[in-house]
Amino acid sequence: MTDAKDAKDAKMPYSLNSKAVAEATYAWLHKRGVTLLEIAELVMLLQKNYYPNLTMDECVHNVEMVLSKREVQNAVLTGIQLDVLAEEGKLFPPLQDMIENDEGLYGVDEILAFSIVNVYGSIGFTNYGYVDKLKPGVLKRLNDKSDGQIHTYLDDIVGAVAAAASSRIAHRKQAEREQELGLPHAPEDSEEAAKRRAAQEGSEAPE
Repeated sequence: MTDAKDAKDAKMPYSLNSKAVAEATYAWLHKRGVTLLEIAELVMLLQKNYYPNLTMDECVHNVEMVLSKREVQNAVLTGIQLDVLAEEGKLFPPLQDMIENDEGLYGVDEILAFSIVNVYGSIGFTNYGYVDKLKPGVLKRLNDKSDGQIHTYLDDIVGAVAAAASSRIAHRKQAEREQELGLPHAPEDSEEAAKRRAAQEGSEAPE
């Protein structure tokens, strides 16, 4: 009986558990000491001069929406795992040394961050470049290597999430202005499009 069960289990095809991926993303950010509020504070820093009435709740919401994207979750989990493995000395040299010391000529961490930045358009690159250079708030702490932790990937990832959330806000504020002026416009992402179609059809939006 056991052999038959093992054989059956071995043949089961892989199926991604989306809920587990999303939960792991939040869990690992928490384990590494990063809160949504800290990321939202970066968003506020980037956008407050453009939208004086922007609230912290809006910033948090937009961070959450960025983190709901599958490609963002993949980048977060991949980057954090590499940081953790480097902390534990489990990577092969010279990669171990490059990540451990945040080697200046090692740019793969930024390439991974770019996959997040571009989720809401190319304007995110300007936002990302600004916070990456300034290292405000949580980014300053993540770059402090005195505690023995390695955040070579995470600091870029956090900055990228904030940049993408800022881009999302900019797109939505533009849509709001167009609505106020009565101009025709299209929602900038499928999530918003699905909600509007559902509202027009009088049914719930698809999951």
